[in-house]
Amino acid sequence: MQYVSYRTYCISVEHKHRRKKMVNPQKEVQVKLMKGLLDLIVLQYLGSQPMHGYQIITKIRKSFGVYFGPSTIYPLLATLEKKGHVTSEWNMTTERPRKIYKLTTRGETILNFTENSLNLLCQKIGTSSAPQLNTETESMQHFQKKSFMTTLAK
Repeated sequence: MQYVSYRTYCISVEHKHRRKKMVNPQKEVQVKLMKGLLDLIVLQYLGSQPMHGYQIITKIRKSFGVYFGPSTIYPLLATLEKKGHVTSEWNMTTERPRKIYKLTTRGETILNFTENSLNLLCQKIGTSSAPQLNTETESMQHFQKKSFMTTLAK
């Protein structure tokens, strides 16, 4: 309850506060990174095996605990296909026809370049001369970076 002075009268005003979700800062950083690296993640999954869109959505959710829906994944796949990084073909042998995406040679080249660039960036961040807050923060940052990179590799 808040009191507001209006002329000489004191009026009480109640403010309704919306409940805010407790935000996990590690999860927030991971989601932010994933949004920026979503094409890399998709290319990496397709590098291990051909997949249809729903498989990619499911694998991302299981691996990272983040949901990117069809309105995000399918336009990304279409863009990757236009760029020549993936190809697709319809699989009509299953009960439900599915468009299967495969990584191309060009996509594999881009994937390798991007992975190398990301690894170099992580190395530079790890050897940065910026002061660390404390050893606990440093070890947590190292663990999170290693955990994120390990999850990407799956």
